[in-house]
This record gives sequence, C-alpha cells and structure tokens, in this order.
Amino acid sequence: MASEEQCSAPPRWRSISLTHVEYPAGDLTGQVLACMSLLPIAILIGFVTLIVFKRELHTISFFGGLIMNEGLNWLLKHILQEPRPCGGHSSVTTEYGMPSNFLIFIYNIILKMHQTNNARCVELLWRHILSIVLLAVALSVSYSRVYLLYHTWSQVIYGGVAGMVMGVVWFFITQELLTPLFPKIAAWPISEFFLVRDTSLIPNILWFEYTVTRSEAR
Repeated sequence: MASEEQCSAPPRWRSISLTHVEYPAGDLTGQVLACMSLLPIAILIGFVTLIVFKRELHTISFFGGLIMNEGLNWLLKHILQEPRPCGGHSSVTTEYGMPSNFLIFIYNIILKMHQTNNARCVELLWRHILSIVLLAVALSVSYSRVYLLYHTWSQVIYGGVAGMVMGVVWFFITQELLTPLFPKIAAWPISEFFLVRDTSLIPNILWFEYTVTRSEAR
C-alpha cells in the first residue's frame, strides 16, 4: 500500500525544450518546418566539431560571438517580456518570444563566411553561394517559427535586426581587434599545448591542408 501511495503522486517532468518542437497533428508542412527549425542546432554542432578538431582561432572567436548572442537574446527577452503567440505548446524554453534568437545565430554564420581575407575568386564564389544558402535557411527557419506559433513576425524581424547589428559588431571586433592578436595568442604555451592555431594569413586553408598532407604522406 505504501508503494502505491508513493506512485499516486509522480514527480513533475519537463522536457529539454531546446530540441522539443511541436507541430499540428497531421500537418505535413508543419512537420517539415519543425525539422527545419532544428537546423541551427545542427549547424552549431558542426561548428563545435570544427573547434574540437581544427582548433582555429577564428572559429573559436565565432563561437564566442554565439555565446554573446545567446546572452544578448536572453537579456532582450527578459527586458521586453513580450509573450509568445497563443499556440498551445506544452513546452517552450521561455515564455517570452521577443526577439527570435534563430536569426541572430544564422546572420552571424553568414558574416563568418566572409571573415577571412586573401581568398581567391573561386573561394569567394563558393562563400557567396553558401551565404545565399544560409540566408535561405534563415528565412525558412524564420517562417517555420511563425508557422508553428513560436514567434510572431514582429519578433522574427526584431531578431533579424538584432542579429545583423550583433553580427556586424562582432565582425568588426574580430577583424580589427582580435585578428592582429591571433599570432601572439597562437604562440602562447597553452595554445601550443592544445594545438590552437591561426590560419588567417593562409588564402585557401583546404588546399594548404591537402598539399601538406600529400607531402607528409610521401
């Protein structure tokens, strides 16, 4: 009897709403958009993987910008305190929806694509193509957040403006303030211990790694 009484009042469970996206039952479009709204998380995992395996200072600075974006987003949400749309969702990260942090994330990725210098024409072409693709992803994710009633259009627009402003500011900080310090940071003993490197002066890092690997293999 004692065990039955204990089970009669189960604990209150909560989901990790970072990846908890709901869509209307039977809505195929909503299901596709729900999957698309998780793309920024997949991109974030990709960049964390790059940090672990490449250990390049520009990528690390980019991740620092993402952390600052999240802090700015949390601060703006709790200052503005604008509620989310009445979508009837069972679980969301916060009750406030202004601004949408997905656009803040994507716009900083687009700026990262143009962060290094001395790039060749072909590489610049690929960067512009990837930037267009990422912009399309940003617009798709934005539409999915509105379609699934997680944000309003005004919240998405404000998130886009905040993302562009923060992206430009962090781009300037990285290019003008941090990049000149990267050679010194890469020479620190702790950087050498963790194999942290600076590739800002290498025009085509992919070709460089390819040629070095072939030379070492021979």
